[in-house]
Amino acid sequence: MTTADGSALSFALARAMLSRFPLIDGHNDLPWELREKFGGDVAAVDLTARVAGTHTDIPRLVAGGVGGQFWSVYVPARLAGDAAVTAVLEQIDLVHRLVSRYPSRLQLALSADDVDRAFAAGRIASLLGAEGGHSIGGSLGVLRSLHALGVRYLTLTHNRSVGWASSATDDVVPGGLTGFGRAVVAEMQRLGMLVDLSHVAPATMHATLDVAQAPVIFSHSSALALCDNPRNVPDEVLQRLAANGGVCMVTFVPFFVSPECNDWFAGLRAQAAGRGLDPADLSAVFRLLPQWQAAHPMPAATLAQVADHVEHVRSVAGIGHVGLGGDFDGTPRVPDGLHDVSRYPALFAELVRRRWSETDCQALAGGNILRVMRAAESFSRAQAGT
Repeated sequence: MTTADGSALSFALARAMLSRFPLIDGHNDLPWELREKFGGDVAAVDLTARVAGTHTDIPRLVAGGVGGQFWSVYVPARLAGDAAVTAVLEQIDLVHRLVSRYPSRLQLALSADDVDRAFAAGRIASLLGAEGGHSIGGSLGVLRSLHALGVRYLTLTHNRSVGWASSATDDVVPGGLTGFGRAVVAEMQRLGMLVDLSHVAPATMHATLDVAQAPVIFSHSSALALCDNPRNVPDEVLQRLAANGGVCMVTFVPFFVSPECNDWFAGLRAQAAGRGLDPADLSAVFRLLPQWQAAHPMPAATLAQVADHVEHVRSVAGIGHVGLGGDFDGTPRVPDGLHDVSRYPALFAELVRRRWSETDCQALAGGNILRVMRAAESFSRAQAGT
């Protein structure tokens, strides 16, 4: 058998394995892509066919064995106050309209049991995650409203700090969380909403773990020990995450996976800063990407490097505390071998080659995040006395 045939067979076997349990990805930015490219008009694009210029559509989700997807209802950190709240409500509405438009393929999921029901029915469980605490406008009432509308995690910051929590790329809040920040964490856990620590500073990670009474997540972060990017998770936090019962969902973003890509991206951000742009404003930074790429070809990140991050998180935190959060459609570049959402089986084929058992693969794919969701739901019911 040739290597090519062997690779094809491994992919097919991994795809068959993913038909036996749900793969739940922690973060996909297709909703913002649809806003940017189509003005948020879900009727202007047919997700049942290949959508050019994206990493995601329904045929590729099916090919990739995706059983559940946290759709990011992201809004840029440049928006604040009422503008941010309005934008996140519009993005929530967009996801609800997507689910309604494709009822035979997508199913709204508000709980772990909903994910199981969707998977049993052959539909992709569609969950919502809000990216950035600026989207609540400093209001616990808005936070509660987002939960009522189906949002099941909130990333405490994006690339800029909010007044009550420090971002990994804008660490300005002493101690990581203010008193109001701790109140946000407590209210999220009372509601059963997952606290997402991707994008936050290490001080915020530690401050949150100090007060968290239910498991927390990193929806799309990798291992700092393998790639020294501030968006990644230090080993001491991974150890605390295990004690908390949470999960780190490893991302595929090349700048967080490959040290060479991270160095390349640091050069691009320095170029942006030299032109008077805010290096934390990724949309502005990425506008310089074609010119920078022409003069400085980007090195490749690889599927094997992503597998290395998965294995590192497993080695530090344990098999019960690792998941996947690809960040497809939220990054302009992806690793070789993981070019879109159809490629998850290739990653699992690599892990099986590294002697991962099917039980371990099931934990990584969705078992761990489902356990965390159930723990959050159980804590919320206990708080309500039910």
